[in-house]
Amino acid sequence: MKKDEVFNKPIEKQFEFDAEIAAVFDDMLQRSVPFYVEAMKLTRRFAKNYLPEGGLVYDLGCSTASTLLDVERSLEVDARLVGLDNAPSMLEQARKKIVAFNSNVEVEEADILTYDYQACDVVISNYTLQFIRPFVREELIKKISTVMKKGGAFIFSEKVVSPNSKLNKELIDCYYDFKQSQGYSQYEIAQKREALENVLIPYTEEENIEMARRCGFTHCECIFRWANFATFIAIK
Repeated sequence: MKKDEVFNKPIEKQFEFDAEIAAVFDDMLQRSVPFYVEAMKLTRRFAKNYLPEGGLVYDLGCSTASTLLDVERSLEVDARLVGLDNAPSMLEQARKKIVAFNSNVEVEEADILTYDYQACDVVISNYTLQFIRPFVREELIKKISTVMKKGGAFIFSEKVVSPNSKLNKELIDCYYDFKQSQGYSQYEIAQKREALENVLIPYTEEENIEMARRCGFTHCECIFRWANFATFIAIK
C-alpha cells in the first residue's frame, strides 16, 4: 500500500480524485478517517443483513472497490455488486483488485446523479454525499429511495458538523490531533484543509437523518460516530 504524501507540498488546485490521489487512496482512508475499518465492518455487516438471494447492491463513489470486495467475501447468497465512480483513476485501481481477487464485483464509470439505477436492495455511500452540492444532494437521495425495494437499506458514512460552534471547533481539533497521531504533519493537514475548502460540504447528524426521512425512508439513525465522523442506516 503506497503511503499518502500528497499534501506534503504546496497545493496547486482544489481537491479532486485524480491519479495522484488514487495511487495512495487506501492509505489515505485508513490514516485520515478515524475508525474507518470499524465503520466498514458495520457497513459490510448491515449490507449482508439486507441483501437477499439474487439481490443488487450499489456502492456510490466506490473508489478502489475495497468495500464491495469486503461485502462480497462475507456473502452467503448470490448477489450482484455494482460500484459506480466518475474517476477513471480510481476505477483503474479497482479493476486491478477485482482481477487479483478473482472477484465478480462490477465497476462502472458513471455520474451517480444521472445514472439509470435498477431496483435494488442495498445502496452504500462512503463519504461521497458530502462532495455533492446541497441543492442536488437531496435529489440523489430521492432517486435512491425511489428505486430501492421495500425493506432495503441505504448505508452511508459522512463527515458531520455540530450546530454548536464551540463544540464544532473542539471536534475539529480532536480530528486534527488524530491525523497527527497517524503521522501527518501540521503542514499536510493545513494543505488538505485548504484543498477541500468549498469542495466538501458536511451536514449535521440531524440534517442527514432528516434528509433521508424527507426523501422516502421510513427510518434513519446513526449507528456509529467518532467526533465528526458518522455512519448511518436508512431503511425503506
